[in-house]
Amino acid sequence: MADLTTTAYTDDVPPGSLITRDGQMQWAGLLLGPGTPYEIGSDGLTGWEDLPDYDTTDADHPTAHGAWPGARYAKPRRVGGTLWTVPPSDDTASYLSATRALRQALLLGDQERWLAVRLHGEILAVRARVSQRVLATDRTYTTQGVARASVQWYATDPRRYAVDEQAAVTGAPQPESGLTWPLTWPLYWGQADSTGDVNADNTGSAPTHPVLTFTGPCANPTVTDRTSGRRLRYEIELAAGDELVVDTAEGTVTLNATASRRHTAAADSGPEELFAFEPGQAQLAFRPDTYDTGARLAVRWRSAEW
Repeated sequence: MADLTTTAYTDDVPPGSLITRDGQMQWAGLLLGPGTPYEIGSDGLTGWEDLPDYDTTDADHPTAHGAWPGARYAKPRRVGGTLWTVPPSDDTASYLSATRALRQALLLGDQERWLAVRLHGEILAVRARVSQRVLATDRTYTTQGVARASVQWYATDPRRYAVDEQAAVTGAPQPESGLTWPLTWPLYWGQADSTGDVNADNTGSAPTHPVLTFTGPCANPTVTDRTSGRRLRYEIELAAGDELVVDTAEGTVTLNATASRRHTAAADSGPEELFAFEPGQAQLAFRPDTYDTGARLAVRWRSAEW
């Protein structure tokens, strides 16, 4: 039986960090499902494996059948289910403890937290808020402490993410060392310490937004995804140790964790929000205009699923 006192129920702990078996869910710091005082109803979850609703920019043909296909943008995801509180012991204190823990976790809050689900060994998670909680206080609850709760979560980002965050780092491109004398056959031109290129694999079915960190010394840091052709470029000089962090999901560009530098985006730089890794492999090229030893690009992302 899970220990209800192991963590604060509203803590935004790492997604899936409390899950130990299939069929379990983790909402913030509360574990639900097999082995806990909260059994998931036999109907399971609604909205978890479904494609989310979407808006479309399709335009009807004015003088012909059909329409011109446009872009489609997914709407927020709603995930719902039924929980049964099954207290670990048959006493009033146990009934109340289980109910209070559920109340504290399923509150009306403004901040999104991780909702994670494990099915057949795979754990996926969304950022969500509780949008509905109906806790029945009927005769069964009054006499036995067993209560039925209907819960719905609302995820503004409908994508489900792998819990393991991936990372990759590359330095700025360095020249090869060149030939050494006297020449010997076969000729060896040496090997560059860094090519400035790095790959990022999105093994899911939905595009995912990375967090990019440019570290100086370099001027006008630029990254291009050769797979999609998307590019980000900033007209700024970074001293040694300076960090320019680009959160493409939030659309923020921050220097040294304090000052916004989104206004430094060059005219040929695309919108941050459109710089996403499609399913498959992204091929990134880090090409600042000038740089010295220590300049690098670090990338963090999670594979995403619809």
